Amino acid sequence: MAVLLYTSWFLSLLFFSFTSLARSQSFIGVNYGQVADNLPPPEETVKLLQSTAIEKVRLYGSDPGIIKAFANTGIGIMIAASNGDIPGMASDPNFAKNWIDANVVPFYPASKIILINVGNEVMSYNDRNQMTQLLPAMQNLQNALDSAGLGGKIKVSTVHSMAVLRQSDPPSSGSFDPSIGDLLKGLLEFNNATGSPFAINPYPYFAYRSDPRPETLAFCLFQPNSGRVDSGSKIKYTNMFDAQVDAIRSALDAMGFKGVEIVVAETGWPYKGDNDEVGPSIENAKAYNGNLMAHLRSMVGTPLMPGKSVDTYLFALYDEDQKPGPTSERSFGLFKPDLTMVYDVGLSKTTSHQNTSSTPKGSATPAPMPTKDGWCVPKAGVSDAQLQENLDYACGQGIDCSPIQPGGACFEPMSVASHATYAMNLLYQTSDKNPWDCDFSQTATLTSTNPSYDKCSYPGGSS
Repeated sequence: MAVLLYTSWFLSLLFFSFTSLARSQSFIGVNYGQVADNLPPPEETVKLLQSTAIEKVRLYGSDPGIIKAFANTGIGIMIAASNGDIPGMASDPNFAKNWIDANVVPFYPASKIILINVGNEVMSYNDRNQMTQLLPAMQNLQNALDSAGLGGKIKVSTVHSMAVLRQSDPPSSGSFDPSIGDLLKGLLEFNNATGSPFAINPYPYFAYRSDPRPETLAFCLFQPNSGRVDSGSKIKYTNMFDAQVDAIRSALDAMGFKGVEIVVAETGWPYKGDNDEVGPSIENAKAYNGNLMAHLRSMVGTPLMPGKSVDTYLFALYDEDQKPGPTSERSFGLFKPDLTMVYDVGLSKTTSHQNTSSTPKGSATPAPMPTKDGWCVPKAGVSDAQLQENLDYACGQGIDCSPIQPGGACFEPMSVASHATYAMNLLYQTSDKNPWDCDFSQTATLTSTNPSYDKCSYPGGSS
């Protein structure tokens, strides 16, 4: 299982890749909830999102003012029919047609609606009547889209909580609750036939809250931990997100729906809670969201879905101050109503964190080095903190850092110094080999001594 090792590595990798290169990521989305009385106008929110690397937004309804505000931005929009719409939509095709005519046709394609969710976590509310109405509602909505000439352009699905699983640990044993198996099969047949995703809401935060041990926290936050070996697959998982998503993958595969893709419709971590709540804090929220995005950016995927990143919608864009329940329910926002960040996980495209695309922050152009050949390594006496920054920077530039991820040839020894040396050298070797490419804030130098060892080969040396 290849997962980036260090917390700050994740955060900075995300930061540099998102901000320094000013590139959006198609698999990163955000939830834009409306249960609040202090939110900025939609137009301001759109401008905010355009200044970030976020390319998709999930709405819990179909507010026309919000949908229209996203026109001609290129930002993908996931809209929703409410749970209350399901009975009418299921029983009356005209209800579905009118819904599409009112909420989609006037705005598409200027507003890039990509998916319509029918209801939210319907299969977990124990309302059997509504559960049975869900599929007919989705079918009628799909038919209405087809009639409007939008079939295939906009998908239809619904969002599930992790409670649809009967078993999730270990991930290879993932299976759906048999009491809703027949209904889920119908929904999955619809997903499979229309190419729409199976949308889920995994929250490692809740897993930690039910098992508040330090090792569980590290596992949930993508921080260094001993990992958990799946007794069935023998795969070692080093983070809860992958384990939860793979449990869903296993359940889908077990039912014969290997072709149905997964979308993470919600995931996040609260930055504040009540005194008796375990887990909420700025530090934990920043670690989870930052590390998650860096993990997605690494494109290593999950053990059962390697080499790609699932579309993932962070929860949430803003706090929703009118939500009931504990303080944590109102404390998931990444941004404040005044559009400033609650905490920084490097989403902004405009943040200036370095001087050039190949020079870390604070770097001055050094005196010319005598030769371009050799290997770029840290100078003696450089602190781990500085090496960590160099590591963050190098892996954030798009080089292949998989050899220093778990299972990689250069993962051992598992130290900041060793991993930083590999990453710094690789970045230098893939650059133009100008003097400043082996500068790293004047903490690096060229050497003629090959740092390769055992099976770990460092590129470089004389051509």
